Amino acid sequence: MDITIRAARPHEFEAVGELTAEVYLGDGLLDFGAQDPYLAVLRDARRRAEHAELLVAAGPAEDGTGGGTGGGSGTGEVLGTVTFAVHGGEYAEIARPGEGEFRMLAVRPSARGRGVGETLVRECVDRARALGLERLVLSSHPMMHTAHRLYGRLGFVRTPDRDWRPVEDVPLLTFALDLT
Repeated sequence: MDITIRAARPHEFEAVGELTAEVYLGDGLLDFGAQDPYLAVLRDARRRAEHAELLVAAGPAEDGTGGGTGGGSGTGEVLGTVTFAVHGGEYAEIARPGEGEFRMLAVRPSARGRGVGETLVRECVDRARALGLERLVLSSHPMMHTAHRLYGRLGFVRTPDRDWRPVEDVPLLTFALDLT
């Protein structure tokens, strides 16, 4: 599949936020369901774009019209998204000095199994390396088994000593990839 990774465009922010919220809600990753206060954070793609790198994977439109991705313009359908941040940034929750972090990885259900999530994660790895960072870290819901397999395939290891809870009833697992 032809996938282009690029920064989300302002006219896409609302759709990217809805995609992220729908994926997390639809996959049962919000411990408080449709009442989960984290939904508002997931929907606020505009704020993420202002304070971190909001990336999208664009591919051919569902109607089969290439959308220009073959030429690298990435004007097709948004298939997935991820937020990349570095230590000290508003969206870096667990990154320490010398580390980057990615969050809110979401892939449209109809695009799953086609390498979209892996391509987004690899882009975060590339960005972290380009910045000279020592490590790339992330937090993940315990139910994200498919994502955990992807992280393992890409060389990330569990870092249980960094596991944390954003709120009392929500445990998050952490992973890290050494880049040195």
